[in-house]
Amino acid sequence: MSEYLKNLRNHVGHDLLLVPGVSAVILNDAGELLLGRRTDTGGWSLLAGMVDPGEQPADAIVREVREESGIEVAVERLVGAAMHAVTYPNGDRCDYLSLWFRCHHVAGEARVNDEESTDMRWFAPDALPPMKPFARLRIERALSDDPAAWYTAPGEIHPALSGEHGI
Repeated sequence: MSEYLKNLRNHVGHDLLLVPGVSAVILNDAGELLLGRRTDTGGWSLLAGMVDPGEQPADAIVREVREESGIEVAVERLVGAAMHAVTYPNGDRCDYLSLWFRCHHVAGEARVNDEESTDMRWFAPDALPPMKPFARLRIERALSDDPAAWYTAPGEIHPALSGEHGI
């Protein structure tokens, strides 16, 4: 968690925060996807984090991936944008404006590089572990041939975004 968010949490407690977030669907040369096993939930997910004040979203995802996994990535494209709600095991509530990017591994050996993950692994797209619906949506869209950024049409509710599906 960034210092900014820690300070904000000290002021608001567990109350709902609107947070700009980024995540990465990272592919290696073998076409495998990098996933991290989250410390807070124990589940597998995409590498993700918060955009710091004054930071551009693409810079934020490159930084987050480096901090969490020790690897360097190149951002290929913006894949989508969506709002999604998360309630963490400690009771913190966030509504994320999430931007996700398709990225390609360019350097480094993936490893657990901070306290946010307990494991870091490459998976074949047809052999992914169980994940939350929102993670599946982001992967599906990043692997599609459609170059347009995905979003829900006005008035629509996508099943992966309804309720609190976590990250």
